[in-house]
Amino acid sequence: ALDLAALATEHAQFKDWWWKVQIGKCYYRLGLYREAEKQFKSALKQQDMVDTILYLAKVYLRLDQPVTALNLFKQGLDRFPGEVTLICGIARIYEEMNNISSAAEYYKDVLKQDNTHVEAIACIGSNHFYSDQPEIALRFYRRLLQMGVYNCQLFNNLGLCCFYAQQYDMTLSSFERALFLAENEEETADVWYNLGHVAVGIGDLNLAYQCFKLTLINNNDYAEAYNNLAVLEMRKGHIEQARALLQTASSLAPHMYEPHFNVAILSEKVGDLQRSYTAAQKSEEAFPGHVDTQQLIKQLKEHFAML
Repeated sequence: ALDLAALATEHAQFKDWWWKVQIGKCYYRLGLYREAEKQFKSALKQQDMVDTILYLAKVYLRLDQPVTALNLFKQGLDRFPGEVTLICGIARIYEEMNNISSAAEYYKDVLKQDNTHVEAIACIGSNHFYSDQPEIALRFYRRLLQMGVYNCQLFNNLGLCCFYAQQYDMTLSSFERALFLAENEEETADVWYNLGHVAVGIGDLNLAYQCFKLTLINNNDYAEAYNNLAVLEMRKGHIEQARALLQTASSLAPHMYEPHFNVAILSEKVGDLQRSYTAAQKSEEAFPGHVDTQQLIKQLKEHFAML
């Protein structure tokens, strides 16, 4: 394809922007991102096209230059005001950079231009859910249902929103539908994990235990499920099993602070203060703002000072 596009560009005396875009696509697929960038830039000089801007932004994202991609999108918006794909591109980059508030603003701009944009509705709903506004999130997810979106992820999110908005009558039926629509084991694992949380919330710890077990049957690398199972084992007094589960959780997800914190609490309870202090420090590294970890470290330091 690259040879064909190169010959065609030559034949057109390097004046046809379309063939330059095709060469850029070939270079992108081959992993030659700098060469792809040159072709897309050259094509943009000859003909301003939204598609070319999107391809060039993909190149910058692959080169790990999100700020350059953002500037490119914003320049594109100056030339194509209100273009949904460009606004959506900006929102996605902000989301990946963990700047959720800016992402939500741009997704709202997307909805001003196209009020049936599924991705924007879903992302704003998710943002409201994590901002402790499950009732508002529920409205966005119901809007998706009305639009005909019918998949496991949507019913999974609906189930969680209903639970946190205290609409218990809808919670289990939403999760049942999600399980029925799950296309692979990872999706099934997510649903069982959320059902485990619901079970903990209503105080049925046996059901929670079974749900987390079913999560691991479907996805054996689910670090959060190992962590939660360990907490349930701790409550039953099974110290060694809890420790083994927490070890697995921390090896699967080193970025998570919860397994380290739970190891610290567990070790402190059984009197192994040195191990507790080491685990608490790891927890603090993973999440410096965690108040309970800081208090535990403070207690342990006071204890060591007394010795």
